Amino acid sequence: MVHNVIIIGSGPAGYTAALYAARADLNPVMFAGLQPGGQLTITTEVENYPGFPDGVMGPELMELFQKQAERFGTVIHQEEVTSVDFSERPYTVRTDSGEYMAHALIISTGASARWLGLPSEVTFGGFGVSACATCDGFFFRNKQVLVVGGGDTAMEEANYLTRHASKVYLAHRRHEFRASKIMQDRVLANPKVEVLWNTAIDEIVGQTDPARKVTGVRLADTVTEEKRELAIDGVFIAIGHKPNSDLFKGVLDMDDVGYLITKPGTTETNLPGVFAAGDVADKEYRQAITAAGSGCMAAIDAERYLTHLIEN
Repeated sequence: MVHNVIIIGSGPAGYTAALYAARADLNPVMFAGLQPGGQLTITTEVENYPGFPDGVMGPELMELFQKQAERFGTVIHQEEVTSVDFSERPYTVRTDSGEYMAHALIISTGASARWLGLPSEVTFGGFGVSACATCDGFFFRNKQVLVVGGGDTAMEEANYLTRHASKVYLAHRRHEFRASKIMQDRVLANPKVEVLWNTAIDEIVGQTDPARKVTGVRLADTVTEEKRELAIDGVFIAIGHKPNSDLFKGVLDMDDVGYLITKPGTTETNLPGVFAAGDVADKEYRQAITAAGSGCMAAIDAERYLTHLIEN
């Protein structure tokens, strides 16, 4: 059997693509991956998604997305795609349970934040530890936070957080930033930002009872190895994101980081019938709402492609 559309990955992009494809009678099949719902499943409260004036928990939002996609007939497999054969059409998608063929593929595998690798990042993830200032900065109004990193992402996060936090510490392992000069200048000129040079995070400190929250960090001087504690309310890890695109290396066009490249104004990749949506192709915004929008675009692009395929 050859399916019309197979969606690889879930999250806001994948589920929205599934919803639109299903409503277009394309009978989409989705492989949701090992973390169905993507990064939002490890996010606590989401306050910036339209339609939820009182906020919504990330896992609940993704559950609603999934139910809506299934309501219109999307078949969802809770498993991971292990390989894709792009050598001939229809394309072949392989999982541990078998092979599936499709005329069109929508890739919505997302991106993963790079972490420091501390167990405490997991313990306090969503409870004071974040990798997205735009998503979570509002929760730290008039509080003190610390940003980790030295590239443009860290500069952007630190500058953004000064809109909410009373104080922003910026910890960097070296004595000079990797960021572009204009981004550095903005941070260094911001009175709310204090740079902690030659500083690494040794541990994130907090409480788990009665409520889980971050209370501080243990810092290590990368030159003298001296350690000290700093009381803060939140930690933002800003050492970059890695798009989940390894499966497509050598076949689909991607930039030097691994973000899939699409034709301007579309979700089309360099292969006919293969579309990319969400954070796997978006290094600029990385928001649930923009991912959902691109999922809609991918489904419409796929429908048009399939219509053209039938007509010819």
